[in-house]
Amino acid sequence: MAAKRKLGGSSIEVAPLMFGGNIFGWTVDEATSFQLLDAYVDAGFDFIDTADVYSRWKPGNEGGESEQIIGNWVKSRGNRDQVIIATKLGIEMGENKKGLSARYIVEAVEASLTRLQSDYIDLYQSHRDDEETPLEETLEAYSKLISAGKVRVIGASNYSGARLKEALEVSGKNGWPRYESLQPHYNMADRAAYEADLEPVVLEAGVGVIPYFSLAAGFLTGKYRSEEDLAKSPRGAGCKKYLNERGLGILAALDTVAADLNATPAQVALAWLIARPSITAPIASATTLEQLKDLTASVNLTLSAESIALLNSASAPV
Repeated sequence: MAAKRKLGGSSIEVAPLMFGGNIFGWTVDEATSFQLLDAYVDAGFDFIDTADVYSRWKPGNEGGESEQIIGNWVKSRGNRDQVIIATKLGIEMGENKKGLSARYIVEAVEASLTRLQSDYIDLYQSHRDDEETPLEETLEAYSKLISAGKVRVIGASNYSGARLKEALEVSGKNGWPRYESLQPHYNMADRAAYEADLEPVVLEAGVGVIPYFSLAAGFLTGKYRSEEDLAKSPRGAGCKKYLNERGLGILAALDTVAADLNATPAQVALAWLIARPSITAPIASATTLEQLKDLTASVNLTLSAESIALLNSASAPV
């Protein structure tokens, strides 16, 4: 098992692969969710990502389903102190239930704590920037939650480099806790935005990074190599944009490195992220125990300098 890593400048240490909980209550039911979480923890991992809005988009759901399942699992296993739970707020959960105002933060955290059946949240994240609310208001509200013991650490998701930097400055100026993590969209196929705008900020400030879409909606597993393959799963359509010369070149490089290491393309794509100096733990989801085993094996892969150079060259941002 790979060594744990500090999350930004916080005292939290995590395994270098985070389980994405957006599937709980969406593409997997509660019983399967429990099996997956058990297997993830049994393999030595501890870092689970969710959000209040997961999975509100599924017909019949109202949001909070993922948190509820995680809460039920933690309660039934009695392992709250052994896992690091990260959740998010800010995306609309109903009328007047969105954003990062102080009023709404107080309301949203209580709802999440109730669903998670916990007294505290390890990592509480702004799901996306709320430009209508002053950063001062948001960060002061978070500061109060941390003082009250309801939240340990705060993080940001989907912020621009400029806004993240500004938020860090506001916290510093006022003596408030700062965003210790960033959750951006980043993977080998989608490099340009993160590397140009966000990576310089997080490296300079020592902010942890937990990227989502680590496998580019499944494209980097090698499952989708032609237009015909897109029909293989509900997520397939989202991979159409990668089916071009660059995308197929990335798959070829992944295949080469995977063959050398007796690994899979998915393992290599995650190992590439884990090896990047700015990354703390990529987020990946699995809907079967077989998929989960494939993903967790990535932390034990060591990529040579030559392999990283090959992968960097094939995936160079256009």
